[in-house]
Amino acid sequence: QVQLVESGGGLVQPGGSLRLSCAASGFTFEHYDIGWFRQAPGKEREGVSCITSGGIIINYTGSVKGRFTISRDNAKNTVYLRMNSLKAGGAATYYCATSEGSWGCSGPMDYWGKGTLVTVSS
Repeated sequence: QVQLVESGGGLVQPGGSLRLSCAASGFTFEHYDIGWFRQAPGKEREGVSCITSGGIIINYTGSVKGRFTISRDNAKNTVYLRMNSLKAGGAATYYCATSEGSWGCSGPMDYWGKGTLVTVSS
């Protein structure tokens, strides 16, 4: 079955960097778009960035422009989210997700990982 497993979260100081990984299995990875989303306590989940099967990057939020970079390694069935210049703001759980639908990054996701917690604090 489809599995998405996030890793790489942790505690980082403001201005620091982290690289999140999303390891996928159970489907033909190179054919699917993969997105990163985040949710802070008490807030709605928001899209961060998505990468299509063809390597096109879609940023869902302008707040990460120039700081976050999504990439994929089809040989490793893994998508990464490099996060630089992290801003203080508490914690958020980052999730990766994919869709069975042809809309990919443009529509709702069907499969989600369990998330990895990122805390930005001094």
